[in-house]
Amino acid sequence: MYYEEFKAVVVSNEFNLDKIAAHFGINLKFKWEDTLLLKPDDLKGIVRESAKKFVRIFPYGSIVFSNFSSPEITDLINYLRSIDKSVGMNQTLEYRDDYRIEVDDTTTLTINDEFMVVPVVEDFHLEIAATVLAKSVALERIEASIDRLLDEVEEIVGYLNKGRLTVSDEQLARLSGKTLGFKLDTISYIMLLDKPNIAWNNNDAAELYDELAILFELSDRYENSGHKIDTLMDITEVFSGLVHAKRDAKLEWIIIILIGFEILLSLSDKFFK
Repeated sequence: MYYEEFKAVVVSNEFNLDKIAAHFGINLKFKWEDTLLLKPDDLKGIVRESAKKFVRIFPYGSIVFSNFSSPEITDLINYLRSIDKSVGMNQTLEYRDDYRIEVDDTTTLTINDEFMVVPVVEDFHLEIAATVLAKSVALERIEASIDRLLDEVEEIVGYLNKGRLTVSDEQLARLSGKTLGFKLDTISYIMLLDKPNIAWNNNDAAELYDELAILFELSDRYENSGHKIDTLMDITEVFSGLVHAKRDAKLEWIIIILIGFEILLSLSDKFFK
């Protein structure tokens, strides 16, 4: 039985696909929704045996490797980093997932959460599986970042419960920026709401994408992340209101003190005269 094994990892916030493609002699201008495919001939000299190995690089920081071993994945990431310095090198590859396509001409299409079985492998099977896997691991990175930010906000709320407002203007700006960044990442960068181009021209590809998207819970996870982002935005607005109120209160006290000081000066002049 022939099979295609996918390993997806996240190593960057985004890739410069034009720069990487040019290095491999691929002279194309990539749009944000495009994917860079490196074929066996492109991989010669980077991995020992490049036959039947493919790499799909997605603009939002995900890479999907076909039939790669773990050491080969590390080698290729290091190689890409020499081309594009924005490529990070997380040795643990914290955000990763695996999937497998098996080919068995005696059966019909079967899909589960670890592999799919197809009677004949088509190009769209490979592209759709890689795309869903890439989106899933990229979303996992965002989910983890949102949870870390929620923990940070929870700590600030804990101080509020004690009557202490510890958030500074800089911290407030950072919270707002990160929250808006998460929203931009999930909608624009990963394009979770968009199907890949091949799904618009091929009904079988569209059906497969829908099934895998449900299997990897892309829509549910997107909505859950959206609710958390909305919560963060609401909390940030509350913090902003409290910070402004605190600043206004300080200004009012400063004005009162200045007025009082001016009155004292007036009384002092009258007394000494």
